[in-house]
Amino acid sequence: MYSFVIGLYAIIVRIISPYHKKAGLMVKGQKQTFDILRKQIDPKARYIWFHAASLGEFEQGRPLMEKIRELHPEYKILLTFFSPSGYEVRKNYDGADIICYLPFDFYHNAKKFIKLANPEMAIFIKYEFWQNYLNQLRKRNIPTYIISAIFRPSQIFFKWYGIRYRSVLKDFNWFFVQDQESMDLLNKHKITNVSISGDTRFDRVAEIFEHRKSFPLIEKFLRIQDNGRKDLVLIAGSSWPKDEELFIPYFNYHPAIKLIIAPHEIHEEHLQFIISKLERPYALYSKVTEEEIENIDCLIIDSFGMLSSVYRYGDIAYVGGGFGVGIHNTLEAAVYGIPVIFGPNYQKFKEANDLLACHGAFCVQDQSSFDGKMNELLAYHEILEKAGKQAGKYVHNNIGATKTILSKIF
Repeated sequence: MYSFVIGLYAIIVRIISPYHKKAGLMVKGQKQTFDILRKQIDPKARYIWFHAASLGEFEQGRPLMEKIRELHPEYKILLTFFSPSGYEVRKNYDGADIICYLPFDFYHNAKKFIKLANPEMAIFIKYEFWQNYLNQLRKRNIPTYIISAIFRPSQIFFKWYGIRYRSVLKDFNWFFVQDQESMDLLNKHKITNVSISGDTRFDRVAEIFEHRKSFPLIEKFLRIQDNGRKDLVLIAGSSWPKDEELFIPYFNYHPAIKLIIAPHEIHEEHLQFIISKLERPYALYSKVTEEEIENIDCLIIDSFGMLSSVYRYGDIAYVGGGFGVGIHNTLEAAVYGIPVIFGPNYQKFKEANDLLACHGAFCVQDQSSFDGKMNELLAYHEILEKAGKQAGKYVHNNIGATKTILSKIF
């Protein structure tokens, strides 16, 4: 059944690839993988293979990759992605020696890949359970780990019909999980090679916080003065149209706040959608001049790689995705000690649940609840300040997963 599902998925991707940009990139990228390995793998070198599904998982694994390069220069890093959303953004990442797509999980692909790469260690990030690749690693006695993992009873491994697929978990030498619930669930199913390490994303956002970038144009936009005073600002990060339909109308009718939008997608169609909703002066970051920026109320960040540092300028953060498949990275905002608002689809994200529990974040269901929460935060500074402190405290209290993992695998 597993091979049938993977095969069906591969066929669908190939069929739609001429018409679907991401599918096309995936097909083209996977075709190049084995040539990349043949040309770039140094047979005399020692490799650690990291695999990330997409960009979010890459950011989760990044602290560990960079710490290994720092403390264990005897190893080279092979980094693979499954999704174009990760590979196309990080294909030039200088923290890895080789970067490529991971081909579909067919038996012949897995065998060929492992033979060419010949890693001494494999590290999968959070959710990746490719049966054939894991079986090949086990057959070759290559130590294999999963980091920042989180398990729930709803996953296929723990259903009556998933007993056969559960065997894939036995291919891991060790599970580094985020919480006690994950550990208890694995133990219940007689998987005991588990420890609670926490989530490496806390280490990543803490590192970004320590080395946060400054943006003089944004500081001019917010009229930041020598004493640190500035305009009150809402930063909307990784937003989608359904998110923008909430916060843009509020912004339009509340002149006391300024707005910075860093949308999840910055293609022209999405940017025009945002612009069509705005009723106050705006500009695109890539095009605005120093003279113009003092006369606008909304700045649209149409460049990748800025958001995690831009949050430093916020008083309140709105993190998008909660009205779609799931919210984006709330920790990037919370690390700066500002309250976080997001939509209702957050249940699968432990950090979002934890932020809600400590009152560092707030969930909104619709326009009315968003307006109400914003009105409360703007009217009562002590509530805004307390929520921000709770958010920052939560992040800084959970740093250290990378050190825990390193001490175990080495």
